[in-house]
Amino acid sequence: MTQIAIVIPAAGASRRMGDRDKLLEPVDGMPLLRGVAGRALATGSEVIVTLPGLSHPRAAVLEGLDLRLIAVPDTHEGMSASLRHAAAALPPDAEGAMILPSDMPDLTEDDLRQVMQAFADASGEFLVQATSAEGTPGHPVVFPADLFPAFGALTGDEGARSILQANRHRMIRVPLPGDNAVTDLDTPDAWTRWRANNPDR
Repeated sequence: MTQIAIVIPAAGASRRMGDRDKLLEPVDGMPLLRGVAGRALATGSEVIVTLPGLSHPRAAVLEGLDLRLIAVPDTHEGMSASLRHAAAALPPDAEGAMILPSDMPDLTEDDLRQVMQAFADASGEFLVQATSAEGTPGHPVVFPADLFPAFGALTGDEGARSILQANRHRMIRVPLPGDNAVTDLDTPDAWTRWRANNPDR
């Protein structure tokens, strides 16, 4: 079985939400971050979550879950800091690393498994990126182990975009249902629209 670790970057400041923390917003009866982490754990993978600090309120909502929490003291540098610290903590037997954003409530366990299976079917030689049903690139993305060292050189707040661009010739894209792969909620307006369309959640 292909060993894929799942990285959930959750060390950002959530500045666009004002005085609310998007990752603590309730979805399906629990904070969003806990729900995302639970779906990741349900795949059977090792899960790594980056946080601003281990005493941060986000850590409390993950209590009792069998995952690794990684503090990111330089989180002010943006997403790159989370990815650098997470990459350094990947298990030595990991053949791939799935980057799973923490603010995407519509991604299901089945979605994650579908992307992971595509990576396994490609023998770990390719990057695998989820898309919307219509083909818009989104998340999650699985990176093969030979690209792990590249995460150590990331800077700024663009995440792993430079790695994706440099390796687009190795890309496999997997369409997921609807907009599951492209719905992220990082502003109050985005939350308002999403809640209007998902009143039962």
